[in-house]
Amino acid sequence: MSPRTDEIAAILRKQIQELDIDLKMEEVGVVVEVGDGIARVWGLRSAMASELLLFPAGIHGLVLDLAEDSVGVAILGSDRGIKEGDEVRRTGRVLSTPVGKRFLGRVVDPLGAPLDGGEPIEPEGYRKTDDKAPGVIARQPVNTPLQTGIKCIDALTPIGRGQRELIIGDRRTGKTAIALDTILHQKGQGVYCIYVAIGQKSSTIAKAIDALRRHGAMEYTIVVVASAEDPTPLQYIAPYAGCAMGEYFRDRGEDALVIYDDLSKHAVAYREISLLLRRPPGREAYPGDIFYTHSRLLERAARMSSEHGGGSLTALPIVETKAGDITAYISTNLISITDGQIYLEADLFNKGQRPAMNVGLSVSRVGGAAQVPAMKEVAGQLRLELAQYRDLAAFAEFAQELDESSQAQLARGERVMEILNQDQYRPLPVEAQVVALYAAVGGHLDDVPVEAVRAFERGFLAFLGEHYPHLLRSLTAERRLTDEIRSELDTALGRFREGFRA
Repeated sequence: MSPRTDEIAAILRKQIQELDIDLKMEEVGVVVEVGDGIARVWGLRSAMASELLLFPAGIHGLVLDLAEDSVGVAILGSDRGIKEGDEVRRTGRVLSTPVGKRFLGRVVDPLGAPLDGGEPIEPEGYRKTDDKAPGVIARQPVNTPLQTGIKCIDALTPIGRGQRELIIGDRRTGKTAIALDTILHQKGQGVYCIYVAIGQKSSTIAKAIDALRRHGAMEYTIVVVASAEDPTPLQYIAPYAGCAMGEYFRDRGEDALVIYDDLSKHAVAYREISLLLRRPPGREAYPGDIFYTHSRLLERAARMSSEHGGGSLTALPIVETKAGDITAYISTNLISITDGQIYLEADLFNKGQRPAMNVGLSVSRVGGAAQVPAMKEVAGQLRLELAQYRDLAAFAEFAQELDESSQAQLARGERVMEILNQDQYRPLPVEAQVVALYAAVGGHLDDVPVEAVRAFERGFLAFLGEHYPHLLRSLTAERRLTDEIRSELDTALGRFREGFRA
């Protein structure tokens, strides 16, 4: 007896309902062209900008160019194993950076993989690498100082938490030295530091890491490395990755400092990628959106309002000039984006001035809002002394004879310039800076030989620590030069000068 038709239909219906097949649609593309770290992929019509794609052997690529029938992809790794005809799959997620406190003390690449030989790092979360900058309402004014420990910077071009201050100068004028000293001075200040090395030689990066380790700064520092040997796409995403790591601390209500060393090499990397993607070149062959590339990075530095946690992210971008030309394309772009610049001059460096900061061309647009009152009082006199010294020094080159007051002004200016000299890896607390500058602008060094000024400074600070420790404590607590502190400082300077021998 043959089974009934309705019974067969019921059995089939039941089997179909119980059938458990996990069907997943995948959009697959094909590599049609590859070379120099860039691939052209056909067939991914739904790919998003900045989306991660998966190439064979687990290599990832970043979508940077969306054409009508293909996408341009920057390969985040070696392109040697990729060839025409290879399948490429979408991941459906945009480029993200692993973040968290476990990265402190480690050296990583822009993708978060360790480069120091240590264990893989378990992130506490992920942030979009190229995220949107906070809006105006979410910010608050920059008025809390971020001390660098460097006298001429903290006095003349003060940096506030949430500020963007450009460090600009020729090759080998001390730009990285300022950045490293600033990191060293954050010890115990509650500021987490991210140092991003872009396109530098491995030996140069190794020296910087060694300096941070020797001075105990790695415990609160993350080093993100995309060296000159790394693929160009990694150099391009490195500053964005470092910024995302800093934003993790900022959005937790903490303070962070990120240093981009340097953005001129980052601009070169982006130019290379853009030309390989056949984008139209502009001035100096840079793409038309090079300004936007840096502005969207630096605008992410901010001091957040109390409603948004009150944290801050301070940015110190570095840019290299050629023959002191600060009017070059990338330099002027970055000067217009940032809140001021510290200009290091090769001539001053060669004359032995350390840091070789050109006081006339260096500026902080935040100004005294990011200074403690004591430093603001001393800095006002310091600016006046330096301005008068510069004018007189220029005149003295052509004048045969100067009157006594002009000679005295020149002599004081020389001693002020000498007191601004500072050894590398020796940042000073703000109260020590105030005391040293107070002695210089107050005329207490006028009869000290120029070559003995720094010995006087070291000796006087040691003398204060031994005989007047309460004076430094009062200055730290009061944060201003009260009449009582001024009087006691003058007494201490008088006592020390009596026993000082040059």
